Amino acid sequence: MNKNSMKDKRIGIIGAGPSGLAQIRAFEALKEQGYAMPEIICFEKQDNWGGMWNYSWRTGVGKYGEPLHGSMYKYLWSNGPKECLEFSDYSFDEHFKKPISSYPPRPVLFDYIQGRIKKSNARDYIRFDTTVRWVSFDENSKKFNVILDDLKIDKTYSEELDYLVVASGHFSTPNMPYFKGIENFPGTVMHAHDFRGADQFKDRNILLIGSSYSAEDIGVQCYKHGAKSVTLSYRSNPIGIEWPEGIKELPMVTHFEGDTAFFKDGTTEVYDAVIMCTGYQHKFPFLPDELRLKTKNNLFPDNLYKGILFNALPQLIYLGMQDQYYTFNMFDAQAWLARDFMMNRLTLPKETERRMDIDKWLDRNNKLENSLDNVDFQSDYIKDLLSLSDYPHFNVDKVAEMFKEWLQDKEENILTYRDKTYQSVVTGTMASQHHTEWMDELDDSKERYLYQGEQEEVLQDNL
Repeated sequence: MNKNSMKDKRIGIIGAGPSGLAQIRAFEALKEQGYAMPEIICFEKQDNWGGMWNYSWRTGVGKYGEPLHGSMYKYLWSNGPKECLEFSDYSFDEHFKKPISSYPPRPVLFDYIQGRIKKSNARDYIRFDTTVRWVSFDENSKKFNVILDDLKIDKTYSEELDYLVVASGHFSTPNMPYFKGIENFPGTVMHAHDFRGADQFKDRNILLIGSSYSAEDIGVQCYKHGAKSVTLSYRSNPIGIEWPEGIKELPMVTHFEGDTAFFKDGTTEVYDAVIMCTGYQHKFPFLPDELRLKTKNNLFPDNLYKGILFNALPQLIYLGMQDQYYTFNMFDAQAWLARDFMMNRLTLPKETERRMDIDKWLDRNNKLENSLDNVDFQSDYIKDLLSLSDYPHFNVDKVAEMFKEWLQDKEENILTYRDKTYQSVVTGTMASQHHTEWMDELDDSKERYLYQGEQEEVLQDNL
């Protein structure tokens, strides 16, 4: 390919979270090899990058009245080993200059995400406080027309683009079910999307509806920070681990009467608060019907070739739309492949052949029976992506082993699994033990996490 053949092309990226930043980083990696870059414009609704990892105290709407993107909360610690999400071109060692534990808190992971992108000129491509209002595709010119709002100056304008990358995530539009009588519940009712920390639930009896990772994590966090009791209500299957005294699982709520919840097994309990951990919708209100990805949260959404290219129109690319075991490194693998397609370094098979490949993955997805199967499925998916691009390879099988160990660790003890350590597949470094056990660590600041242990060692040496 002529290294200058792309310079007149224009690429739009919706979202500057981990997926959107991965796409920018993929282009920057090629630029370092001497390729002329297309024009890249990233539209970010928030005033900073990081997507979900960019914590905000706000709920409901943001500063300019737009639906709030973030579902991040205080005291959130990684709920999987950091070694399973490590960038293979930017290690934790390179960023922190020392070993750290396997389960860092949010500010530490956010710092790591920013570290890689700050090495590049990413900010030059990003228009912050900018939201996408509408996208159309012209069949004659084969270009997208994107209508945008600059929220800061309240100005509407449009851009014409050759490729469009949707990296807006799928954990920001809450799925909020109704239960008879809940409108008369006298306490707090919220979705996990609006949960900002466990402080307000100290000494309270809390009901979490759902059996997802968010229900598990918010439930354990509330328990850790002093909730009187935590109940998780499941629709089909309980999480099924051995909970400590003070946390329990019950089948689905049927209805409410005042502050009393009624459950399918006939149990009734009184609660102070209800948190809906009932998932999120894939929602793209800026896309017309024929371009919109329509899927539930699963490991392989239909109509996406290689899980990213919209089969009916491959110029439209979706990143990070899968249910996720792998995160940052999967977004990278997707972004590198998407970049190669956009740069004409990857030739696609015909639409019918792409459809057959999609069906092959869907068929396997439909036969998955448990979490271990899910890990193997997503591991094989990532190997498939890595085989098609020059993203620096990492030992996917070793990461899959770590995920399986992690699942076992959680089953053995939901309160102590974050104290375990793992070895990096990128550098071989063994994670250090955190200076404080997770259940006793109530401060999630970067400063305490990184430096408290060192301060204690200095104190000890001086005694």
